[in-house]
Amino acid sequence: MLNYNSAVSLRAFLEQEGLGMQKKFGQNFLINPNVRQPLVDALGGAHGAQKGDEVWEIGPGLGAMTALLLEKGFTVKAFEIDNGFIRILKKLFSQDAGFELIEGDVLKTWQTCRSAFPGTDNSFLLGNLPYNIAAVLLADFIEKKHVFSRMVVTVQKEVALRMAASAGSKDYSSFSVLCASVYKVKPLMTIRPSSFYPQPNVDSMGVLLEKRDSRVYPDIFYPLVRTLFSSRRKTIKNNLLSFPGISRDICMSVLEENGLNENQRAENLEIEAFASLAKTIENMRLSK
Repeated sequence: MLNYNSAVSLRAFLEQEGLGMQKKFGQNFLINPNVRQPLVDALGGAHGAQKGDEVWEIGPGLGAMTALLLEKGFTVKAFEIDNGFIRILKKLFSQDAGFELIEGDVLKTWQTCRSAFPGTDNSFLLGNLPYNIAAVLLADFIEKKHVFSRMVVTVQKEVALRMAASAGSKDYSSFSVLCASVYKVKPLMTIRPSSFYPQPNVDSMGVLLEKRDSRVYPDIFYPLVRTLFSSRRKTIKNNLLSFPGISRDICMSVLEENGLNENQRAENLEIEAFASLAKTIENMRLSK
């Protein structure tokens, strides 16, 4: 049995199996059991994952979190890119009927699993996300309308602060709006480098994301948000003028209809303002 709590033991195991950590995959094992267990527990609860529910696990590594998920009676769909780790995961969990392994780059493979996914009412995700893909992957889920009931992710603290940021704060960005459009975002805990092997150079953070009540946004909503944040030093008027099909007259009309000052900046707008702007522009296009 692997000792997931010891860097020394894990290092010895990797050497024994002829495996190494690959920096390009952003691999860091979470070796602190006092962090792992609360993260798994946060996935459950009264309105969370229940026994028998399917949980997607991103980056299982050698299976420390996988084992805890299976102990709780969840069925686990694990996404792993490292061929060496895939071999170990098969050896450890292939006999468990609740375990399924998806091999390859999750950015490319997750959409192939959508048809087998039982809707979005009881769908869950847990992941110690590689720093280099965390924001890209979460944005991909959201923009492609694949919304989980609850997610618990470990990400770089800087990314977590952007996810949870509110309008007017220094961390508020298009990614903040993206997350807030479908999730209530709650930071759970700061995780120090010593909780990982190898130790990263920065703090991490566990984050809970719970699905909001269904909201419908115009198709241009996300592209518009990105445009309005494209240059933080510019006003919303100047950024809006770079959006396809927006002339100066249309720009001023849209801002006036939404009661916005042309000199405001995107970093000070609440999500409702972005949604209203998108709806106004879409209605203008449809009325042509």
